[in-house]
Amino acid sequence: MINIFKDESTFIIAELSANHKQDIEIAKDTIYAMKESGADAVKLQTYTPDTITIDCKNEYFQINQGTLWDGKTLYELYKEAYTPWEWHYELKELSEKLGLVFLSTPFDKTAVDFLEKLNVPVYKIASFEITDIPLIEYAASKGKPVIISTGIADLCDIKEAVNACKRVGNEQIVLLKCTSSYPAPIEDANLMTIPNMKETFNCTIGLSDHTLGITVPVAAVALGAKVVEKHFILSKDIDSPDKEFSLTPDEFAQMTKAIRETEKALGKVSYELTEKMKKGQTFSRSLFAVEDIKKGEKFSEKNVRSIRPGYGLHPKYLKDIWGKQAKVGIKRGTPLSWAFIE
Repeated sequence: MINIFKDESTFIIAELSANHKQDIEIAKDTIYAMKESGADAVKLQTYTPDTITIDCKNEYFQINQGTLWDGKTLYELYKEAYTPWEWHYELKELSEKLGLVFLSTPFDKTAVDFLEKLNVPVYKIASFEITDIPLIEYAASKGKPVIISTGIADLCDIKEAVNACKRVGNEQIVLLKCTSSYPAPIEDANLMTIPNMKETFNCTIGLSDHTLGITVPVAAVALGAKVVEKHFILSKDIDSPDKEFSLTPDEFAQMTKAIRETEKALGKVSYELTEKMKKGQTFSRSLFAVEDIKKGEKFSEKNVRSIRPGYGLHPKYLKDIWGKQAKVGIKRGTPLSWAFIE
C-alpha cells in the first residue's frame, strides 16, 4: 500500500466534518490544532446539500429517529454542515504545509472528480455510502487507497464494497469498524469484530469512532486497528451539529498519546529478558540455609527453604536435596550450591 500506510504505527485521522461553523478561519485554526494534537491526517467531507440529497420536506426527508438532528430535514442539516468546495484548495495547502495528509469523503462522482483535481492521496467512503457500489467503484478506479466505514453494513454489504474495489483493480482497501450512532454507546462498539474483519477480508482494519472519550480507539489499537478516525472540534463552544461526539484538542492529544503508548506496549512476541529484567532475577526465590547446618547433617524442610533473594539453587531442586548430607558446615543465610551437597 502506498506511502501513508507504509508505517507500522497507527494512522490517526482528525475529522473536521461540520466543526468549522461555516467559517474558514475556524477551519484553519482547527487544522493547526489537529497538528499540535498529534494527528497524521485531516479529513473533510466533499458534498453540497444538492449532491447528497434534495430539498424536500415530505416525511421521507425529515430526521426523526432519536438523533441529535431531529426536527430538521436532511437538506437543512447538510446545508449547515457542508464544507464549501472553494475552501478545499486553501485547507489542503495548509494541511500539507504542516505535514498532515489531506483527504476527504466524496459523496458523488462530481466530488471524486473535484478531489482528483486536488490530487488527494486517498479516498474515504462514509458508512451511509457503503451500499453505493457505483460510487465506490468510481472512487476506487482512481487507483488510490480506499478507506471504507462499515457503520450500517452487514457482512454481505462489506463483501460487496470490497468486491467493488477489486473489480476495478484496486486492492488498497482499508475497512473501518464503525458504529453509526451519534454519539455511539460504548457497549455497541463490539471491537472484537476487528480481528475477525482482518481474518475475513485480509486487508488493513481500523476504527471510525463516535463514542464519547478515548477508551474505544485505544482498545481498538490493542486489537489490531491500524487506522483511527475521530471527529475533532476546536472548542465545545462552537455550535456544530457534530460537537457532542467530537474531541477537543486536549482530548485528541490524550488519545494520540495513549495510542502511541499502546503501540509501544504491544511491541512484539518475545520471551527474552532485558538486562534490567535479568538483574531483577536476583529478587526471585532460591534455596537458602535458614539454620546453621553442621558438616554431615542432613538437609531438611526445617533447615533449607525457598526464599528471596535468588542467589542460591533453583527452588525446583528443594525436594531433591532433602535427606542429602552437607559436605561442609553452612551458616544460616547462606545460599545453597551443589558444592555444599554430598
